[in-house]
Amino acid sequence: MTVNEKSNSTARWQYLDRIRKTKGPFNDDDYDTSEEVLSMHGTQKILVIGAGGLGCEILKDLAMSGFRDIHVIDMDTIDVSNLNRQFLFRKADVGKYKAEVAAKFVERRVKGVQITAHNCKIQDFEEDFYMQFQFVICGLDSIEARRWINATLVNMVDDENPDSLKPLIDGGTEGFKGQTRVIFPTITPCIECQLDLYAPRAAVPLCTLATIPRQPEHCIEWAHIMAWEQEKPFPTLDKDDPEHISWLYKKALARAEEFKIPGVTYALTQGVVKNIIPAIASTNAIIAASCCNEALKIATSAAPYMGMNETYMQYQGDESIYTNTFKYAKKEDCAVCGNLPKPLQVDPKWTLQELLDSFATNASAQLKKPSIRTEDKTLYMQFPPALEEQTRPNLEKKLKEDLGLEEKQEIAVTDPAFPALSFRFFLKFS
Repeated sequence: MTVNEKSNSTARWQYLDRIRKTKGPFNDDDYDTSEEVLSMHGTQKILVIGAGGLGCEILKDLAMSGFRDIHVIDMDTIDVSNLNRQFLFRKADVGKYKAEVAAKFVERRVKGVQITAHNCKIQDFEEDFYMQFQFVICGLDSIEARRWINATLVNMVDDENPDSLKPLIDGGTEGFKGQTRVIFPTITPCIECQLDLYAPRAAVPLCTLATIPRQPEHCIEWAHIMAWEQEKPFPTLDKDDPEHISWLYKKALARAEEFKIPGVTYALTQGVVKNIIPAIASTNAIIAASCCNEALKIATSAAPYMGMNETYMQYQGDESIYTNTFKYAKKEDCAVCGNLPKPLQVDPKWTLQELLDSFATNASAQLKKPSIRTEDKTLYMQFPPALEEQTRPNLEKKLKEDLGLEEKQEIAVTDPAFPALSFRFFLKFS
């Protein structure tokens, strides 16, 4: 490094260094400002999950906050519709992996930072991979992915190994609203404790889709659920394949024209099929800054961080610029960090199929492919095929009359999306 480059590098970090080296009124008495402690900040290894609108902002902010060793995971490729709010991408990047392009862009702009890109799913890695990081920051638009990484980090905690506890900083945006929360696995409330904050996607009856669609979304869901199943234009639906989305768009558009319903577009089709949450660049920037601010505070102890007292920050941009923080309660019946079964209100006259269907819209469960068992018998299993066939007749049986289930009886529910979890419930008959 030349003298000029060294001088520029020193100038870049002068304000950050001033914060880190100056003890503030909220610091502990033993706050250490020695060079040895301060140098640890740049050596910490950080994992960012998601390189979309929020993830791009997080990567930039982390690099500008002095973090030098960053990894980013994202399986998606860049689409034209991403360019209006994901500022690290350009038109020439369309079709390339988001993680790779974002990493290279930030590395070019912030000298000395190293960002390692992983073009895959978070589920592709074992616990050993996540153990190498000091903390994890999520910029996801998927509740399922949030729940998976949350459960993984909680399961990793070993009371005899303090390094196994990995703080999770989670950011999320929807339009002009956003949130940041800090989770210390097994210590503070986790994402599963707060699952009821995410309302399940409202189900549209199939009869509405098939006979009287009223909204453009109904036409898209018809193409997605019914037309695709009838015509099978491709062996399996790949929601990231433009050719597949184009097929659905054309089918939905024809359906909308038949019923004189305006509003079906390619972008809306992609959003409905992939359940994409609307994003606004300014909201992403605010929430990313909040996430990285918490990361800096955890890494340096320069100021008190969320997680132990206030754990949750809300931003409401549609009500001027307003934020508030509060502590969310840890739940003893949480499927991930609790140890008690959760009450489940059911009708004893329901069939087992009706009970399984209810898990998809239950705010505290949100399970798409549930299998269910009691302490002494298996009621229904999705996999393997032989066991599914064997337990299939139970689907038409009534819970109390035919299957003999009783009030307050405990059941265990599993779902392939969360292989490490068993959701425990006790029945409450209505």
